[in-house]
Amino acid sequence: MATAEKFIILPYKKNRGNLVPGEMRQASNAVSAEKIASAMSERFIGVAAYAVMVDDETGDMTAPRLLAKHGEIADLNAA
Repeated sequence: MATAEKFIILPYKKNRGNLVPGEMRQASNAVSAEKIASAMSERFIGVAAYAVMVDDETGDMTAPRLLAKHGEIADLNAA
């Protein structure tokens, strides 16, 4: 099982009063993820940049680490 660290940006929006994630974007590194999240922050109620460990075989993501937060976001570690 090979794992690799990936960098994702997850925007959030409101739907019927609930906070829901939008379409996830990938970045090439942590600095890029933080810049993309910042640029997206004006268009969404919240945006978060994460570093996650991804299993290359299954695509499963674990151990999300918050890199940057703008506005209102959900807690990925709460589930």
